[in-house]
Amino acid sequence: MSAPQESVEITIGDKVFSFPVISGTYEEKAIDISTLRAQTGYITLDSGYKNTGGTTSSITFIDGEVGILEHRGYAIQDLTENASFTEVMYLLLYGELPDSDQHEAFLASIAAHTGLPVGVKSVLNSLPQETHPMGMLTAALGALTGFFPEDLESWQDETTRNRVIMRVLANMPVLTAYIYRRSQGLAFIEPNTALSYSENFMTMMFGTVVPEAVEAMDKLLILHADHEQNCSTSTVRLAGSSQTNLYSAVAAGVSALWGPLHGGANMAVLEMLDNIMHDGGDADKYLAKAKDKNDPFRLMGFGHRVYKNYDPRASTIKQYTDKVLDALGVDDPSLDLAKKLESQALLDSYFVDRKLFPNVDFYSGIIYKAMGIPVEMFTVLFALGRTPGWVSQWKEMREGNEPIGRPRQIYTGYTARKTAE
Repeated sequence: MSAPQESVEITIGDKVFSFPVISGTYEEKAIDISTLRAQTGYITLDSGYKNTGGTTSSITFIDGEVGILEHRGYAIQDLTENASFTEVMYLLLYGELPDSDQHEAFLASIAAHTGLPVGVKSVLNSLPQETHPMGMLTAALGALTGFFPEDLESWQDETTRNRVIMRVLANMPVLTAYIYRRSQGLAFIEPNTALSYSENFMTMMFGTVVPEAVEAMDKLLILHADHEQNCSTSTVRLAGSSQTNLYSAVAAGVSALWGPLHGGANMAVLEMLDNIMHDGGDADKYLAKAKDKNDPFRLMGFGHRVYKNYDPRASTIKQYTDKVLDALGVDDPSLDLAKKLESQALLDSYFVDRKLFPNVDFYSGIIYKAMGIPVEMFTVLFALGRTPGWVSQWKEMREGNEPIGRPRQIYTGYTARKTAE
């Protein structure tokens, strides 16, 4: 005999309403209020949706309290150590890591769809050189709808979905490299699909590459591949719920990521380190400022909206910083400052008690800087890494036939009134 389903009762006036409780894989609980308005006439108010589950998903699990990030059951540390970015792409999309034959076929499909239409390049070339790279990326994604009109109903059938997914995954690194070289006034380097995904990308960016830098880039892309229902991913799912095409849904995600509260954190870390260096490089002084509640200074790259423990991605990427800087021959005093800030903060009860540990952005910006990537390109690199997550979330939503998203509101404006007669 099965146990009765757990439920929650809500009392409104003299009436009691019951709502079922659903459990996730790790026994996380949610009250299913999908019939709340129909039963009671009430809605919930949750500004920012911090306590609202908009969907169920089998892609990514996060437990921020203990610092866990898993994709399809695999810990991010395991994937970063033992898988490539393209294998993680496959995992996110199809639920399992590929065997050698599946991976080879996946890479062949990406290669077959790699290459920008000349017209998309013309769109990018028509923009002022100083256009922000994220604006260029949004424009390019929109332009793809004109050159691949057969993909506009990409939500309808599996064949069309898979084709447009491959086009997006194949061409995000091409777009990123094109935008970088366009913004720097450099000639475009055509893709070479005989190379690995990350080596091809780095070659399109710089022409020549250092193996350690390619390895670090592959790991950074894995670390950014998906992060559950964050602002940009939720935007992709909400846009996709209207049955818009994948290019437009991803462009919506890019626009959400562009905001400094979401995709600009590693830029803020570098700006902070530069400011401290220009002020003499005194780590102790700025740690004290960070602890002073009357001082507006914030220690960027520490703490996380989700993780209340050490960001598992930070501990992974930290090991690549020295390796990349050594291989590139970069002597960056900001790295020494970053290490000092981190080591001293981890020994300081103020930061430890508040669980203000370094996050992934703390080191990623230093690696990008060492590679010669300008700060305005950092968020585009974030978008490149996050694309398989966006695409997988869109695919899951479309295959699950989720209804169109339509949040409610509580109106606080004027009551009915008339214009002056």
